[in-house]
Amino acid sequence: MTFHATTILSVRHRDQVAIGGDGQVTLDKTIIKSDACKIRTLSGGNVIAGFAGGAADAFALMERFEAKLKDYPGNLPRAATELAKDWRSDRALRRLEALLIAVDTAHSLLVSGTGDVIQAADGVLGIGSGGNYAIAAARALQRSSDLPAVDIVRSSLEIAGELDIYSGGNVVVEQLPNRAK
Repeated sequence: MTFHATTILSVRHRDQVAIGGDGQVTLDKTIIKSDACKIRTLSGGNVIAGFAGGAADAFALMERFEAKLKDYPGNLPRAATELAKDWRSDRALRRLEALLIAVDTAHSLLVSGTGDVIQAADGVLGIGSGGNYAIAAARALQRSSDLPAVDIVRSSLEIAGELDIYSGGNVVVEQLPNRAK
C-alpha cells in the first residue's frame, strides 16, 4: 500500500508570509486521518516549516532541519543548504521520501533530497500531491485580490482539496510578518 499525504503551500504577499497544510492522511484510497498537523514553528518562532511525504521520513527530516537551524541561527538559507547537502550525501537520509518548505521573514525555501534549495521568484511554493493545484490557485488569488497571505493560503489549500483526492481535512495556517523589504 502507498501512503499519500498532503499539500503544503507558502505565499508571500503584502508584507506577510504564510504557510499552511491540509490535515488529511490516506492509506491507498482510504482517508485514515483528517487532522494531522504538518506545519511546525521552529527556531523560537522565527521559522515555520511544513513537510510532505511519509510521516516517519518527514519527522526525521524536521529533526535534522531543527538541528541545522541551531547550528546556523538566524540564517535560514545556510541551514537549508547544509540540510540539503547532508540529505544528498548521507546514505540513511538519501532514502527519506519527503519534501520541506521553510519560511522566515525574508526567505521562502523548498528543500529536497536531491540537493535542491529553491526560492520562488513570486513567493509561492507548494509541495505534496495537491501542490500544483494549490500553487495555481494561490497565484490567481495573489494577482487578482487584496486578500492577505494567510487567506490566500487557506483558500488555495481548500481549492486543492476539492481537486486532489489525497488533500483535504483540517487546514492549518501559520504566518510571520515580512520584515524584509
